[in-house]
Amino acid sequence: MLYPIQFRPIFKERIWGGRRLEKLYGKALPPGILIGESWELADRPGDSSTIANGPWAGRDLRWLLDRHGDRILGKASPTAGRFPLLVKLIDARQALSLQVHPPASVAARLGGEAKTEFWFFTEADPGAEIFLGLRAGVGRDQFERQLEDGTVAGCFHREPVRAGDAAFLPSGRVHALGARLVLIEIQQNSDTTYRVFDWNRVGQDGRPRELHIEAALASIDFSDHAPGLVQPASIPGPASVEVACLARNPHFAIDRVAARADARFQFVVPDSRPLVVVGIRGALELAAGGESVTVTAGQVCLLPAAIEDVAAYAAADTCYLQAQPA
Repeated sequence: MLYPIQFRPIFKERIWGGRRLEKLYGKALPPGILIGESWELADRPGDSSTIANGPWAGRDLRWLLDRHGDRILGKASPTAGRFPLLVKLIDARQALSLQVHPPASVAARLGGEAKTEFWFFTEADPGAEIFLGLRAGVGRDQFERQLEDGTVAGCFHREPVRAGDAAFLPSGRVHALGARLVLIEIQQNSDTTYRVFDWNRVGQDGRPRELHIEAALASIDFSDHAPGLVQPASIPGPASVEVACLARNPHFAIDRVAARADARFQFVVPDSRPLVVVGIRGALELAAGGESVTVTAGQVCLLPAAIEDVAAYAAADTCYLQAQPA
């Protein structure tokens, strides 16, 4: 019997990270180090999420897909045989490197993986901003000149952000997180990043961090200027909830859902594809297959494609993201 599945987080030390995931979401971070990422749902080589509840507790996502892949994925297309999405919480205490992820055609030539991603900001200090696409009028020649003289950050479009904002980052879009941000990242199952500038920062070994200038220049979409933030679009939903579309693209669909306190509804997994639920605030109880879980802020739940009769209850005013792979 299929049931709502939760996982144990995988923590990633990052030089730009912090400790806010502990304070905000109760994550049991390892002591004494800066954690930039908590991989909440992952099926990467060497990093497969461990199931935390139900009959499959202690097994990992790789084991689950090897044995029950058809019922977990349904019509969703795997990525190199793996779960097609990677879901993270990110704590950016400092700004990240100015970077780009390669489009599929370029990734194949460079030996990397294409990566389109989505950001939903849950915390943003006053004055927080992101770097998103190129500033209006910037072309490749100017970009290369400013790479040479160390002022390439001036080529990027800057966008102020607040909690509740969202950004879409197709592969080829140059970008970076600014400082003092906490967010949910939902992306293609990929880990290829090409850095163009890293603020002259050194790594944990005391040496300048590696840049990938040639690969980045081959990957950047130089026609992508000042794209702006996501503009939510309301879509029909149950009477007790409000649903807004945040992303529709060839890789994933993402909605933001707000449910009133004490709302009860049947949770439908549409189109025979798995659904990933990510808590923003409140508490959403999901029950099916003899198992019940509560998704609170910073927690993730996977509903398999073939799951049936999922009962949902909002124990308080609740907001969450729901994401489906293509």
